[in-house]
Amino acid sequence: MFNPFNEDTIAAISTPPGKSAIGIIRLSGKDAFKITASVFKGKDPAECESHTIHFGHVVNSENQLIDEVLVSVFKAPKSYTGEDVIEISCHGSTYILSEIMKLLCSKGARPARPGEFTLRAFIHKKIDLAKAEGIADMIDSESKAAHQLAVQHIRGGFSEKINNLRGELLNILTLFELELDFAEEDVEFATNSQLLEIVDRVEKEVNFLCNSFHLGNVLKKGVSVVIAGRPNAGKSTLLNALLNEERAIISEIPGTTRDFIEDVININGIDFRFIDTAGITKTSDWIEQKGIEKTYEKIETADLLIYLFDINALSPEELLEDLKNIGQTERLIVTGNKTDKTDEDKVKEISELLREHNFTSVFISSKFHHHLDELKNILQQKLNPEKYAGEVTIVSNIRHYQLLKEINENISEVRQQIASGISKDLIALNLRTITNLMGEITGQITTEEVLENVFSRFCIGK
Repeated sequence: MFNPFNEDTIAAISTPPGKSAIGIIRLSGKDAFKITASVFKGKDPAECESHTIHFGHVVNSENQLIDEVLVSVFKAPKSYTGEDVIEISCHGSTYILSEIMKLLCSKGARPARPGEFTLRAFIHKKIDLAKAEGIADMIDSESKAAHQLAVQHIRGGFSEKINNLRGELLNILTLFELELDFAEEDVEFATNSQLLEIVDRVEKEVNFLCNSFHLGNVLKKGVSVVIAGRPNAGKSTLLNALLNEERAIISEIPGTTRDFIEDVININGIDFRFIDTAGITKTSDWIEQKGIEKTYEKIETADLLIYLFDINALSPEELLEDLKNIGQTERLIVTGNKTDKTDEDKVKEISELLREHNFTSVFISSKFHHHLDELKNILQQKLNPEKYAGEVTIVSNIRHYQLLKEINENISEVRQQIASGISKDLIALNLRTITNLMGEITGQITTEEVLENVFSRFCIGK
């Protein structure tokens, strides 16, 4: 059963499974030094200064050498977990790591659960819950953008903002509750207009954080970009050009791509996941029709959509009809392909037509890689990252987003209560709900279920 407050001494291999030059085993808890000393031939960790490293040997119960190791000592409370911590650096043999773990457990350590070291850091108030989730995001980050989001949360920018907003509401809530205690004396410690001023400020900040979630989420997970269009528009050629490799099947036969082909490229620190889809056309082929239905499903869920068309094959009327059927103006980049086979006047004519209908457009030759950089720039611009430039806090965690939405709903209710002149004791109840929800974000108010959900995301050893 999950118990976040146990006092066991825990141990885990902190390096990834498999053979490597170096492996690390981490221990944390009140007996970490004693357990290590029982298997380590070297200086007793209890006698070492904190944040020092010591050479020695790990031996088994028969005093046989397991490995030469370095032992790093971190004394409570100045350690990652806030407890006594040991890190044993050994050779990265799976056998050696396994043998050392067996020894430590035979001396009283318990194998750690996923995220248990970071859970203990939270319990000992080394970090709050939002920062802990930032650490998980840091480990999972696969792009510069995802890494920067995680760093922002680890540094506490998001937590600080939430705590400041919560502090403002708690201050006026205290005055409201104090006023209720002196109800018979008819005194007023805070006015509704003062509350409304704070509510306006909190609502503005919470709205901004909620609105940032779409960008934060796609930056963390990667931006899904569907490449759609009629058969033989050059979708697979474009995907290959973007990836700089022969990944998709290229053929003159319409409808060659029936299965989705996906791959990721990084553009200026942001992962874009490109999805090549079946050509959209009228067909009697049952399998091809199913592929087209799946294409429309992908279009609906994509973050961005490249509608690719052969500039030489479609009339303006056919193009506009296709775009009407697609109907994704905000997320859509209309991309004219095969400019190497047409003249500039035709490109200009279609460009002006698309501009008149407020479409974002670009004209390329995927075969010769013409203007692909322009397409990449437009993909980035569609995310509108400038709105969140600088030190602005961006929400990327679904748990935070859901709590912020709930906060917003309660703020709206408070606003309605103020407008209707309802009694302050009822307003105070909603204010308390809002501050509790904010406390859930940072972990000041939490449950074992929430903690288990958050820390089970981590790998063992972190």
